[in-house]
Amino acid sequence: MHVLPDQPFWRGLIKRYLLPTCLLLLALASEAFAHGVSADDKAFLVQSSGMRLLPFIYLGAKHMVTGYDHLLFLFGVIFFLYRMREVASYVTLFAVGHSVTLIYGVLSGTHVNPYIVDAIIGLSVVYKALDNLGGFKRLLGLQPNTKAAVLIFGFFHGFGLATKLQEFALSPDGLVPNILAFNVGVEIGQLLALSAILIVMGFWRRMETFRHHAFAANVALMTAGFVLIGFQLTGYFTS
Repeated sequence: MHVLPDQPFWRGLIKRYLLPTCLLLLALASEAFAHGVSADDKAFLVQSSGMRLLPFIYLGAKHMVTGYDHLLFLFGVIFFLYRMREVASYVTLFAVGHSVTLIYGVLSGTHVNPYIVDAIIGLSVVYKALDNLGGFKRLLGLQPNTKAAVLIFGFFHGFGLATKLQEFALSPDGLVPNILAFNVGVEIGQLLALSAILIVMGFWRRMETFRHHAFAANVALMTAGFVLIGFQLTGYFTS
């Protein structure tokens, strides 16, 4: 299901929602995009040695639940999924994607520039919002494979998670089980966040104005993705 309306309405909603949202996010950029690892968590990661499964599970869940960039993409992915089988299918693809690159990135020592990978994560949010609006079919005359896109962007989200851990000199003692535990925590956090999103979406979809609000929500979602891209590219060129 797509929500791309007629052109006059499209232009009006962009002026009404996209531009104000963009300005608001830019004004709040210093806070809204400060997502990372808290000072206490940093101290724990630096000092941690040996197998610490429960703390790493907690940190993984906390990072996902507070990870606005991952949650925005997840919100876009399930926006028009009404059947639990479809939700499970897409979320599983996303989970497989970010699990592979999170574990591989940390254990192999593969480094990716955090600004670039976070900009790509912002692009994933823009992509899914545009897909929900029916933009690809309207503008390009084709519909990309959504499942393949979710898996591919999942890889980049995993590298985004890995870059956060690569900022610290993690002890090699117990590193493998700790990273696996962190990934388990990420999946737990994802399930918790997904459950909350689905509950809210369930009530929202029953409203008669859902279609109208759905368009505005995806315009705002796309705007957030563009602002995230701009913020990260600014960091890349000024760092």
